[in-house]
Amino acid sequence: MFIIELTYLKPLETVEKYLAEHRAFLDDGYANNYFVASGPKNPRTGGMIISQLTDRETLDTILQQDPFYINHIADYSVTEFNPAKFHKDFATFITAF
Repeated sequence: MFIIELTYLKPLETVEKYLAEHRAFLDDGYANNYFVASGPKNPRTGGMIISQLTDRETLDTILQQDPFYINHIADYSVTEFNPAKFHKDFATFITAF
Protein backbone atom coordinates (compact mmCIF):
# COMPACT_ATOMS: atom_id res chain seq x y z
CA MET A 1 0.00 0.00 0.00
CA PHE A 2 0.97 3.61 -0.43
CA ILE A 3 0.25 6.92 1.20
CA ILE A 4 0.56 9.79 -1.24
CA GLU A 5 0.92 13.29 0.16
CA LEU A 6 0.27 16.18 -2.21
CA THR A 7 1.66 19.60 -1.38
CA TYR A 8 0.33 22.51 -3.40
CA LEU A 9 2.88 24.44 -5.43
CA LYS A 10 0.38 27.06 -6.61
CA PRO A 11 -2.04 29.41 -4.83
CA LEU A 12 -5.49 28.04 -3.93
CA GLU A 13 -7.06 30.10 -6.73
CA THR A 14 -5.05 28.05 -9.23
CA VAL A 15 -5.74 24.80 -7.38
CA GLU A 16 -9.49 25.51 -7.64
CA LYS A 17 -9.24 25.85 -11.44
CA TYR A 18 -8.05 22.23 -11.70
CA LEU A 19 -10.03 20.74 -8.81
CA ALA A 20 -12.89 19.29 -10.91
CA GLU A 21 -10.38 17.58 -13.22
CA HIS A 22 -8.41 16.27 -10.24
CA ARG A 23 -11.59 14.86 -8.67
CA ALA A 24 -12.50 13.16 -11.97
CA PHE A 25 -9.03 11.58 -11.91
CA LEU A 26 -9.69 10.36 -8.36
CA ASP A 27 -13.11 9.01 -9.37
CA ASP A 28 -11.43 7.00 -12.11
CA GLY A 29 -8.91 5.72 -9.57
CA TYR A 30 -11.70 4.55 -7.29
CA ALA A 31 -13.55 2.91 -10.20
CA ASN A 32 -10.37 1.01 -11.08
CA ASN A 33 -9.62 0.05 -7.45
CA TYR A 34 -6.43 2.09 -7.29
CA PHE A 35 -7.45 4.25 -4.32
CA VAL A 36 -8.97 3.60 -0.89
CA ALA A 37 -9.40 7.16 0.41
CA SER A 38 -8.46 10.74 -0.40
CA GLY A 39 -9.06 14.24 0.80
CA PRO A 40 -7.60 17.66 1.53
CA LYS A 41 -5.18 18.35 4.35
CA ASN A 42 -6.16 20.75 7.10
CA PRO A 43 -4.95 23.44 6.75
CA ARG A 44 -5.54 23.24 3.02
CA THR A 45 -1.96 23.04 1.79
CA GLY A 46 -2.45 19.86 -0.24
CA GLY A 47 -4.10 16.48 0.08
CA MET A 48 -3.66 12.82 0.90
CA ILE A 49 -4.43 9.67 -1.10
CA ILE A 50 -4.29 6.10 0.19
CA SER A 51 -3.70 3.47 -2.47
CA GLN A 52 -3.96 -0.28 -2.11
CA LEU A 53 -1.72 -0.88 -5.12
CA THR A 54 1.44 -2.86 -4.46
CA ASP A 55 3.57 -1.86 -7.44
CA ARG A 56 5.30 1.53 -7.26
CA GLU A 57 5.85 1.80 -11.02
CA THR A 58 2.14 1.28 -11.66
CA LEU A 59 1.26 3.88 -9.05
CA ASP A 60 3.72 6.40 -10.52
CA THR A 61 2.24 5.89 -13.99
CA ILE A 62 -1.26 6.50 -12.62
CA LEU A 63 -0.24 9.59 -10.62
CA GLN A 64 1.36 11.10 -13.71
CA GLN A 65 -2.15 11.23 -15.23
CA ASP A 66 -3.43 13.50 -12.43
CA PRO A 67 -4.19 17.03 -13.73
CA PHE A 68 -2.47 18.37 -10.60
CA TYR A 69 0.69 16.53 -11.70
CA ILE A 70 0.38 17.44 -15.38
CA ASN A 71 -0.12 21.15 -14.61
CA HIS A 72 2.49 21.34 -11.82
CA ILE A 73 -0.15 22.18 -9.22
CA ALA A 74 1.19 19.82 -6.55
CA ASP A 75 4.31 17.98 -5.49
CA TYR A 76 3.89 14.28 -4.62
CA SER A 77 5.54 12.39 -1.78
CA VAL A 78 4.91 8.64 -1.85
CA THR A 79 5.44 6.37 1.15
CA GLU A 80 5.08 2.61 0.81
CA PHE A 81 4.00 0.58 3.82
CA ASN A 82 2.95 -2.96 4.62
CA PRO A 83 -0.02 -3.03 7.00
CA ALA A 84 0.72 -5.49 9.80
CA LYS A 85 -2.43 -4.71 11.78
CA PHE A 86 -5.73 -3.33 10.54
CA HIS A 87 -9.44 -3.18 11.31
CA LYS A 88 -11.36 -6.23 10.06
CA ASP A 89 -13.47 -4.04 7.74
CA PHE A 90 -10.27 -2.88 6.06
CA ALA A 91 -9.17 -6.44 5.21
CA THR A 92 -10.75 -6.28 1.76
CA PHE A 93 -8.27 -3.59 0.72
CA ILE A 94 -5.30 -5.40 2.22
CA THR A 95 -5.93 -8.75 0.54
CA ALA A 96 -7.27 -7.45 -2.80
CA PHE A 97 -3.85 -7.07 -4.38
